[in-house]
Amino acid sequence: MGGFQAKRLKAASLLLVLLVLPACASGGFSLQKAEVDSSLYTGNVSDKSRRAADSERISDEATIRNAVSSADIESLGGRSVLWVNSDTGTRGVIDGLKEFKRDGLLCRSFSTTRESFDGIALFKGEACMVSAGAWRLQSFEAG
Repeated sequence: MGGFQAKRLKAASLLLVLLVLPACASGGFSLQKAEVDSSLYTGNVSDKSRRAADSERISDEATIRNAVSSADIESLGGRSVLWVNSDTGTRGVIDGLKEFKRDGLLCRSFSTTRESFDGIALFKGEACMVSAGAWRLQSFEAG
């Protein structure tokens, strides 16, 4: 590039900077001056989406209950129990599985993770055998 062209390029760059700086210094964009865009709308979560989420939660709880009730606590030796729900695509790890009796019922307390597309959550729960071989989640709460 020749000396003349280099000087022209520098002069053009300087001119551009001198034109842009006053616009920035004069206030430019301001949140106080911004107007609300009323053309955008948001909606509520549909009942259909809510029902799908509820059915996924129920399916996951049944999978967790089955994993808790079928675990052989003695052979686990304190190791974790993995669970996977192929219907919902969620999975997790059950820890702290403890067996006890309450009001004549055989129960198991536990904590578990729930990993899904929306993140990882931690839950604490308790399942009890309510009749011959039938287990029910007595509690299952985020925590």
